[in-house]
Amino acid sequence: MRLLRTYKKSIKIEALTSIFLLIATIFALFIYNTPLKNMYDYILNDIYIVNEFSIHMFINEFLMSIFFLVAGLEIKSEILYGNLSSLKKASFPVFASIGGVIVPALIFILINRNSPFLSGFCIPISTDIAFAVGIFILFSNKFNPALKVFLLSLAVVDDLISIAFIAIVYSLDINFTYLIISFAIFITLIIANKLFKIESIIYYLISGLCLWYFVHLSGLHSTISGIILAITIPSKSYTCRKSTLDRLQCILVPINSLFIIPLFAFANTGISLTYNIDLSSAKPLYMGIILGLSVGKPLGIMLFCYLGDLFKFTEKPK
Repeated sequence: MRLLRTYKKSIKIEALTSIFLLIATIFALFIYNTPLKNMYDYILNDIYIVNEFSIHMFINEFLMSIFFLVAGLEIKSEILYGNLSSLKKASFPVFASIGGVIVPALIFILINRNSPFLSGFCIPISTDIAFAVGIFILFSNKFNPALKVFLLSLAVVDDLISIAFIAIVYSLDINFTYLIISFAIFITLIIANKLFKIESIIYYLISGLCLWYFVHLSGLHSTISGIILAITIPSKSYTCRKSTLDRLQCILVPINSLFIIPLFAFANTGISLTYNIDLSSAKPLYMGIILGLSVGKPLGIMLFCYLGDLFKFTEKPK
């Protein structure tokens, strides 16, 4: 994996990340099931950074955009130089993600076809990419490193499909003016890279901040901006030994691994271990979600991987 080759301390960082992830998750679960629950909710949801932008939103929408930028940079490295360097290799995780969307959606629809919850089929189709990577890191010494590239690629495509479905099915209030501005920033970044050969990290980060802002205002999930920005980052250097992509990875990988992933885990695993809700009327809903995720997701991924490789649409990594 190119990221592991370019960042010398990556093994130590991944080990620390797994420890921090576990601590953050256990700590959040502990706090949420004690009298400290109200303080946890207040800090995350009632303290605002700007206007109605809470700390929880800051973590899930801004910091996770950086997470997606790091994931996008790693995928871009693999497409250019590594395990995804041919169309057939690159299409393998794409096929997997399509299967991981279609099969859980079909299971949910089948279970809820006569219920009022049918439009909820978007719930089981997405992968929680941060936790998926976190779980991978916990067991990374048992796995081939190429699996992380597969997982990242699958989860990113999966999330993009999910966001598109949600936008269509639930008719999000899309502001096309801000969407056009976002697209204009994207084109400007491409021109800055390809035509003017700008390699300044500061330039791309400031432009990326503007991109994030307008994507957020457009009504789409702002984490998409991280993937879009990764596409525009120069992968070759004309002035120094390391490319902008490599230098940006060296800066962001420790921040992402040691800060963003554990913080995301802490902010999103505040879950009550006791409940007094009557779920009898919602049985098709929760059965559709549980079976869609736990059965449909792995089944869809494996089935489409198998079919793609069988019919030679894709090339399975060794």
